[in-house]
Amino acid sequence: MVNCFVPKCNHYSERETCRFFRFPKDQNVKKKWLDNIRRADKGPSNNSRVCSCHFIDGNNAKGPSIFSWNKEKIFKFESPEKRKRRRTHDVVLDNLDININVPEQTQIDLDDMNEEITSNINTNVSSTRSNLNLDNSNVSKVQNDSENYLLKMEIEKLTNEIKLLKSQPFSFCVIGNTDSLITYYTGMPNKSVIDLLFGIFKSLQINYFLGWNVERINRNDQILMTLMKLRLNIDFIDLGVRFGCSRKTVTNIVLTWIHIFHTILFKTFMDNVPSQQKNKACLPTVFNNFLNCRMVLDCTEIFTAIPGKMDLQKLTYSNYKHRNTLKGLVGVAPNGVLTFCSSLYPGSTSDKEIVKHSGVLDVFHSGDLILADKGFLNSDILPDGVSVNIPPFLGAPQFTPNQVTKTLTIARARVHVERAINRIKGFCILEFIPPKLLPYASKIFQD
Repeated sequence: MVNCFVPKCNHYSERETCRFFRFPKDQNVKKKWLDNIRRADKGPSNNSRVCSCHFIDGNNAKGPSIFSWNKEKIFKFESPEKRKRRRTHDVVLDNLDININVPEQTQIDLDDMNEEITSNINTNVSSTRSNLNLDNSNVSKVQNDSENYLLKMEIEKLTNEIKLLKSQPFSFCVIGNTDSLITYYTGMPNKSVIDLLFGIFKSLQINYFLGWNVERINRNDQILMTLMKLRLNIDFIDLGVRFGCSRKTVTNIVLTWIHIFHTILFKTFMDNVPSQQKNKACLPTVFNNFLNCRMVLDCTEIFTAIPGKMDLQKLTYSNYKHRNTLKGLVGVAPNGVLTFCSSLYPGSTSDKEIVKHSGVLDVFHSGDLILADKGFLNSDILPDGVSVNIPPFLGAPQFTPNQVTKTLTIARARVHVERAINRIKGFCILEFIPPKLLPYASKIFQD
């Protein structure tokens, strides 16, 4: 069995029908072959072969020239067929019967005529041959010029990319081909999802937050910068170094896109809550005892900086977390899809008051069921016909078997909202809201 010596060619003689050629013994010709093949890890041995797929028309006389890195750039050219010429000088003129009375002084010598015709034909043949040789040399020149042009274009493209990387060390081009890096920096699962996000804002008319436009950084990198701030909570100065811009430019970009995300994504895609019938179409088995469940509700708290004013310190202090926090309400459908996200309230606000003022009760209709935590809701604020299912309270030293079973059944269903909250808090910006972003905390939470 013989393998092809050319890199990235896995042809071998036991499988392929192509021919395999030895390297030429002439060292100059052999060197040209090796220069074309471009294999740097090793040289050819006496048993090395090159398959005919790398030669034009399978002819090894011209050397290998077709490879995986240039097969798309080679122009296919077919030499024009040679015309079939009629040899006029083979025409027999002696058998012609010419019965024309011509004066003796004007008669033409047929031998002289044949010699003249033959001379003209030979001249034309020589001229045609020289023209054909010239055409073959022109074909080779055109092919070489075309390859050089394509290489120059590729070099120019790479040069521009190098200049961009020097002026802007970080961009989407750096991570765009690796899904794990996209997830790490943006929270998006893969390139297809973030490309969809880019497409949504492709033709959007933008009014920047600080009143002046950002033109040096392209739109996709601006979205990437904002997602990196939300996902990793990178400082504005760090983002400015990564993207080659000032801190104020980063502030302008991030605040602009936070408002754009909230206006277009949140208000558009979170506008409607799935009905009870839609939920039943994809109801998990843990909800078999809660077939009319419309939403699972729970609150979560986010740490924030201590306000300067004493009254705000008191409002934001959470007795549960023993820190200053902001509290938000999250609702998910039985299949785990996030369907409701409230604004943020001071950490001392009760869950009942948040439910009452968030507007979540407006989406429920008669017959809907809400799953919630202990003491989360009181029936006096529920719309007519809407019920709530919460775990039982411990009224005795120990739960009864029925109470234990009910608690476990509700807990298995409520775990969906806990998982949704964990996904939300996967964005590090929600670990701690800095004072400068406190006015936009609700929009950041909902984005």
